[in-house]
Amino acid sequence: MTRPAPARGRPLASDQDSREKLLDTATLLFSSQGVAATTVAAIARQAGVTPAMVHYYFKNRDQLIDAVVDERVCLFVNSIWDPVTGDEPPGQMIMGIVERIIAATETMSWIPALWVREVLSDGGELRERMVQRVPLAKLAAFAGNVGRGQQAGAINPGLEPALIFISVLGLTMLPLAMARNLKNGPVLPPPLNKVALLDKDGLKRHVTALLLHGLALPAVPNPAPLIDE
Repeated sequence: MTRPAPARGRPLASDQDSREKLLDTATLLFSSQGVAATTVAAIARQAGVTPAMVHYYFKNRDQLIDAVVDERVCLFVNSIWDPVTGDEPPGQMIMGIVERIIAATETMSWIPALWVREVLSDGGELRERMVQRVPLAKLAAFAGNVGRGQQAGAINPGLEPALIFISVLGLTMLPLAMARNLKNGPVLPPPLNKVALLDKDGLKRHVTALLLHGLALPAVPNPAPLIDE
C-alpha cells in the first residue's frame, strides 16, 4: 500500500520525528567536527537516511544550518535569558545565569564545543547568525541592572557592565569545552588532568568564588577543592 503524501500544514508524527533526528544529528556533527567540515551527505549517512531525505525537510544546507540555530542553539540562549527581568538583585541575576549555563549543558552537552568553535571563533559559521539573534533587550536589562548595582555600592564600580556577561561565558563555556576535549584525549599530567576531571558542581563552585571574591581571600572559609587530591 502506497504511503500517502503528508498534507500541507502540521506534519505527520513520523515526519516530525525524522526531522528532529536530522537536526540532532547535524547539531552533534557541527559540534564535533565543525560546520564547514560537515556535508549534507555526512549528516544523511550518520542519520541512516539518503541525502534526498535531508533535502525533503530542508531545501538546502543553509536552511538546515538556520534550523539548527533556531531550534537547537537558540533553545540554549533562551533558557539562559528568559528568566532575566533586570529587576532582580544584580548578584542574583549574574549567578542565576551561571547556574543556567552549567545546567543547560547537562542536556545539551554539545553546546560548549559548538559555541567555542562556531560562535566565539573568527570564521565560525554560526557567528553571524547568532549575532542576528542576540536578545538585545535582555542584554540591555542586564547591563542596566549591573549599573544600578554599582551605583548602590553592591557591585564593584571598576567593572564594565557590558563585559560581565562575556566574562561569565568565558568562565563557563571555555572550561566545559576544554574538559570535553581533554577527557577524550590522552592521559594528561597534573594540573591539566584536573581540568579533564572537572565536574559541573566543581565548575559552579569555582566560577562563584571567582566572581564573588576574585583572587582575594574571602571572609568565609575557603570552599572545598574543585577536585579531591
